Amino acid sequence: MSYPDSVRYLYSLGNELKAGAKWNLDRMRAVLAELGNPERGQRFIHVAGTNGKGSTCAMIANALRHAGFRTGLYTSPHLVEPTERIQINGLPVSAAEFVEAFTAVHDAAERLLAREQIDAHPSYFETVTAMAFLILREKAEISVIEVGLGGRLDATNVIAPELCVITPIAYDHEAFLGNTLELIAAEKAGILKAGVPAVSARQLPPARDVISKRARELGCQLIKTATASISDIQATARNSSFRLNGVLFQCGLAGRHQVENAAAAILACRQLGLQDAAIQAGLKDMAWPGRLEFVSSLPDFVLDGAHNPAGAAALRSYIQEFCADRPVWIVYGAMRDKAIEEVTAELFPLADRLIVTAPNFPRALRPEAILSVSPHPHPTIAPTIPEAIEIAAHAPPEAIVFFTGSLFLVGEARPLLLARKHLPVS
Repeated sequence: MSYPDSVRYLYSLGNELKAGAKWNLDRMRAVLAELGNPERGQRFIHVAGTNGKGSTCAMIANALRHAGFRTGLYTSPHLVEPTERIQINGLPVSAAEFVEAFTAVHDAAERLLAREQIDAHPSYFETVTAMAFLILREKAEISVIEVGLGGRLDATNVIAPELCVITPIAYDHEAFLGNTLELIAAEKAGILKAGVPAVSARQLPPARDVISKRARELGCQLIKTATASISDIQATARNSSFRLNGVLFQCGLAGRHQVENAAAAILACRQLGLQDAAIQAGLKDMAWPGRLEFVSSLPDFVLDGAHNPAGAAALRSYIQEFCADRPVWIVYGAMRDKAIEEVTAELFPLADRLIVTAPNFPRALRPEAILSVSPHPHPTIAPTIPEAIEIAAHAPPEAIVFFTGSLFLVGEARPLLLARKHLPVS
């Protein structure tokens, strides 16, 4: 099977969030058993949360790499290619490695189906998660694993981690995780394991109390960023620096909110026994595509997948802090299952010019539907991402243009923007 064939098959498995999706770990465990349980015997750090999971995972993985470990990283979703989800030492696996792992998992699933030991082929996420465990077993000494959705019933929650991390919890995927912070936190805290230490970022009181209670029940040492001394925070439009318990760190990711993510990553790395020099190096040269990522200048084009209210609030704070004296253009698109009104309430009032568009994805919401619930005094409708880019290219040189609202929008826009980076604007 070719790489394009494997990707097409994965997409044919459908959206993880479709109605009627089965939520338990039985199928995942059956597939892994058929594969010889590749998840066993590996060193894992397991990371759950609502916002900042990917950034925190990447920071921990980068610090581990600087410490000399051959480091795996499993995150989701991808921006452009599914190979991005599985990385070794900061680089996506090759198409050939991806196909080999896909074939192994697919063949195992077909055997189980033939014996009627599973009810259906593993989902997209289950399949790629099993693929990741196969690849990481062969390629990595230690791996950082990001939860896909929730935690308790997530396909990644079959591992025996040596450390768990929970990033800030907020409202997202309420239809699946519950409509209160307590219920959502209980799902996220489902990754905690008896006797395994855990790091928790600063949480709102309802989530904090749930995590603390669960950690006590399981006998987990709970290390909280809230009890660390974070001082001398200096944030610029492109990065930040701060002291944690007196030690200076620089973070290569933009946004003041990344300081909290970095603090969780630092405490996690220290718990793993890393020296501060490796952690400092890992944070300083961080890059994480699609999160306040500057991809061109004059005007600045910035990609940020702020797809839920907490992410939109972080982007709003960034714009207010660093873009107050600049024309702000926002290119916005969203999926139908997102909290559109809450997100647009954070972002649309900041836009001097708003371009509403739709990613090329089945769950994308039509621009007209977005504006019907979230009007703006100066909107432009661009039916497609390429059309939105053409309009945005005419922003004045001093402007800053944010492509946001969905990681699907960011993923579609990113290669197009990078391709035209060295082309003259029409």
